[in-house]
Amino acid sequence: MAPKILLDCDTGIDDAITLLYLAHLAKAGEVELVAVGTVHGNVAPEAGALNTLRVLERAGLPGVPVAVGAVRPMAQAVEYASDWHGKDGLGDTDLPAPAGRPIETTAPEQIIRLGRERPGELTLLAVGPLTNLAIALLLEPSLPTMFREVVVMGGAFDHQGNITSHAEANIWHDPEAAELVFSAGWPVTLVPLDATHPTAVDGAWLDRLAAADSEIARFAARILEFYTTAYTASLGTRGAVIHDALAAMLAVDPSLGEYAERPVRVELRGERTRGTTLWDRRSYADEGDRPVVKVAVGSDVAAFQERLLRALL
Repeated sequence: MAPKILLDCDTGIDDAITLLYLAHLAKAGEVELVAVGTVHGNVAPEAGALNTLRVLERAGLPGVPVAVGAVRPMAQAVEYASDWHGKDGLGDTDLPAPAGRPIETTAPEQIIRLGRERPGELTLLAVGPLTNLAIALLLEPSLPTMFREVVVMGGAFDHQGNITSHAEANIWHDPEAAELVFSAGWPVTLVPLDATHPTAVDGAWLDRLAAADSEIARFAARILEFYTTAYTASLGTRGAVIHDALAAMLAVDPSLGEYAERPVRVELRGERTRGTTLWDRRSYADEGDRPVVKVAVGSDVAAFQERLLRALL
């Protein structure tokens, strides 16, 4: 059976590439993209919803409902990532407005409604801050029983953070929400920087994309220019890490990943470590009844890069 995905995102550039990947699979009948919700993060959720509609329309998948979600975190000020994604979230490409509009239902309400309507069927794929999921959990305590699994792009363990020295951006943008999600007791797969950074695409991969003569490839190459420029300073060479796409690919084909299973906690109080994801490696550690999280610690990098490129071409 094709995975049925409810996507929660903050549509910047790597989210857009992930949407193109999922749309390719959806048109091939390999995935059902049931709906999308947007959240604060790379951009404001209203801007993210319009970006989502732009991408889906370009990808030939205009009928997917897109809901706007939380405009700010649960316990801190909102911040955006314009240095990495541009002020418009798509590399300052200033694309025309989409033909479609977001639905009136909010993203947390959409999560609850779809969970009730299709219990046990859906994979909730979250590639932005987890505020929408946390709100839905607070509104519907039985939500964890309604989803087949939750796949989250976020966190860092043996890898340095990408927004502070220790914290990954999606978790840091709303640590309280992440702690709620990881303690809720539903089946969670976490895809942290430890797994995503080794999948960085290089200049040769980007050149193959730029040389392709298709509308989708040209669009992907155009928005990746801004992202690649930002990443080149970080990586020390021309390239980019398309974090969200790995989470999507593992949601579709978990066999591409390597995993460790441990309880995961989020640091909420540290002056310099707020938003850090923590696990206890000690064999004698007693976590009580803390739920176990399936953490991706590696993946088949070559397969990831080739499958993603093939979808964009």
